[in-house]
Amino acid sequence: MAQGSIITSPTGGKRRLGPYRGALGALFGIAAAGALTRLLESGYDPALPFLVAPLGASAVLVFAVPASPLAQPWPVLGGNLISAMVGLALGHLLGDPWLAGSLAVASAIAVMTLTRSLHPPGGACALLCALGASGTPAWGWAHLLPIALNVVTLCVIGWIYNNATDHPWPHRAQPVAHQPGEPYRREDIDTLLAEWEETLDVDADDLDAFVQELLKRGRASG
Repeated sequence: MAQGSIITSPTGGKRRLGPYRGALGALFGIAAAGALTRLLESGYDPALPFLVAPLGASAVLVFAVPASPLAQPWPVLGGNLISAMVGLALGHLLGDPWLAGSLAVASAIAVMTLTRSLHPPGGACALLCALGASGTPAWGWAHLLPIALNVVTLCVIGWIYNNATDHPWPHRAQPVAHQPGEPYRREDIDTLLAEWEETLDVDADDLDAFVQELLKRGRASG
């Protein structure tokens, strides 16, 4: 998409898009998370990190694709923190980095799916914590502190920045009205997704709105 282009959303609003919106948001989010975590950890334990690597991947989702179901607040918070706890628990329980890391990522995916908090950086959090907990010196439960501070701060900055730049977050897909005689119904999308047994990185209502806009343009050009 060209820099500065304008698209009209299904709700009628206009958004000016630029290639640097997501980059600036990530800059603010990571900088704020690092600064606040370092400040709050001051004097607590110098061995604790003030930034964890999976936060970078979370920032890409939150600021570059804020409409993604995988980038919403609960997946960011729950996916990272639940996976971190799984990784720490398995790291302490098994002691072997290879075995703990493998089971931690697999278990994190299962738990995130069950809790509807699927978030790709959660897999990295699980692996990081499993390796840390099975290493020397072993990570303890105190290592949840910087992870929690990081993701909470990122979510706060994501909420402020995305909404200020006209990308409402949490994202709420707007259902669209179907015209009589449409070639499909809204329910058909849910049925097909269930038959595919796939998780698509787009809300079903957003997908419906996209197809409806294509049909509208096809009728106009025909």
